[in-house]
Amino acid sequence: MNDAEPDDGESDDGESADGLAERRGLDDAVVYQPAEDSGLLAEAAVAEAHGRVLEVGTGSGWVARRIADERGLDTVGSDLNPHAARQARERGVEGIVADLLSPFRADAFDTVCFNPPYLPTDPDNEWDDWMEHALSGGESGRELIDPFLDDVGRVLAPDGVVLLLVSSLTGYDEVLELVADAGFAAEPVVEESFPFETLTVLALRRA
Repeated sequence: MNDAEPDDGESDDGESADGLAERRGLDDAVVYQPAEDSGLLAEAAVAEAHGRVLEVGTGSGWVARRIADERGLDTVGSDLNPHAARQARERGVEGIVADLLSPFRADAFDTVCFNPPYLPTDPDNEWDDWMEHALSGGESGRELIDPFLDDVGRVLAPDGVVLLLVSSLTGYDEVLELVADAGFAAEPVVEESFPFETLTVLALRRA
């Protein structure tokens, strides 16, 4: 993740965030709004979630709210973007500003959900606004998946499950290797193909 603090959605060239948002069919340049990937993650979470739930990268809090409403579970949404945490709170979700899993204690959650930023991005492209943080996964598309997998076992309860959305754009087999290296076994829960990518939600449990 870039160490530079992004601004509130206004970039010097005025094009980067808007261009990425347009590619994903979004019209909000500050907070990621529900899209096809959000729907798949929500579908998987409603089926698989149990206990206390954390959604990392909650964006508007739409997925977290669906989990709370449809399963009646205690659900927390976290996001690096303070505007996203505020929108989640406005949606009735406990929204916390957090960089991935850093502020949470060990064994705190029975279910952890993550729709990571996964669009492969030119390394020369500056991360200068919140929408790029919500969409761009670095050159490989896996820039945040690796540190997430390295730490998620710490906050996950012993019988917990991780629900991770993976795009074919990031390299499905490469993600499975990272999952195995982190000590998890992966099982596809839902999958859907689109013209330019296939999206899969994996349920990860300790191997």
